[in-house]
Parts: sequence; C-alpha cells; structure tokens
Amino acid sequence: MRLFAIDKDETITAFPAAERVPEGQEQFASEKELAKLAANWPADRLTAIWNSFAGVAGFGSDLKPVKKFTNRKTAVARIWKAIQALDAPAAAEATATTTETATAAPKGAKGAPKKAKATKTATTKTGAPVPREFSKKAIVLEMLRRKDGATLAEIAKATDWQSHSIRGFLSGQVTKKMGLKVESSKSEAGERRYHIAS
Repeated sequence: MRLFAIDKDETITAFPAAERVPEGQEQFASEKELAKLAANWPADRLTAIWNSFAGVAGFGSDLKPVKKFTNRKTAVARIWKAIQALDAPAAAEATATTTETATAAPKGAKGAPKKAKATKTATTKTGAPVPREFSKKAIVLEMLRRKDGATLAEIAKATDWQSHSIRGFLSGQVTKKMGLKVESSKSEAGERRYHIAS
C-alpha cells in the first residue's frame, strides 16, 4: 500500500514508503485518513486540490474543475478516487519487481504545467489565426463550412456554449478577427442557419 502526502501548495504526491515522505507534509493512506485530515480544512481547500488536477492528462478527461462541492464527504470521495491514478503505476511496478518499487520516484498531482508562450501563432495565407485541431473553435468552423451550415442549436450541442456565446463568437472571432464572412438564412420552420460564405 502506498502513502499519499499533501503539501501547502495542494500538491498530492504518492510515495512507496513512509520514510520517503518529506517532513511538514500531511500524509494519508486511505480515504478514511484523508477524510480525517480534510475535517480540519476549509471547504475551498478541497476545491483547490480538486481543480489542481482536474483535466490534467493521466487523471482522465472526465474530471472537470468545480466551483464548490455539495459537501465535504463528496469532495473527499472524488479526490480519493482521482488520486488512485497516482497509485496505478506503482501496482504495475510491484508486480514486475519489488526492489524497483522501493526506489521509484514519487509522482506528483499538481495541475498542468504552465504553457509556454508561443513565439508565433499559426496563421492562414490571409493572416487569420488558425484554431487548434479538435478545439471547440475548430469544431464550430467546420460546422459553418458545411454546405447547409449549422443552427445555433447544433453548435450549442457540439460545444456546450449558450446562444449568446455562439453569436458573440460568430461576430467577434469569426467575422472580425478571422475576417470570414458569415451569412445567415431562415428556414421555412423559422430556424436560423449560419454558414461561412464561399
């Protein structure tokens, strides 16, 4: 069984043995022990811990940042379940060789590393910025380039954006920043469709 330790920066680290845990860090080995520690913490600390690794590679894409938890028990349970990803590599190592596990380096659960600033943004021949592949911006642009375009409802379903956000994106990003012409038309049913003019 591995030990977990949390420091003042809300970084949770998995350790193969108790003697490797640095002094000054709170340690726990079970969900129950984590709950005991968390009983003395302010509620916003649990939120900060969760948000430090939500969405980080290795923890699963289904972990989303939260503004607050409904209660302390839920927060502890979700954090405990998520940090088991730190322990998974140790289990594989233990079955391979026991000596390697004792000397394995601890794995941290701090949030995603800071992104380095790009020196040059990708642009098209016209100088318009190009969206990252598979980003929501790229998805919307692809939908708008279809022959029949897309409705607000279709874009909202694909991106989880609200209608006012979609309209703002179309006028601000697509029309003004990217310099593309967006046309709209109403169907017989009264539904407005948007598409990029060719």
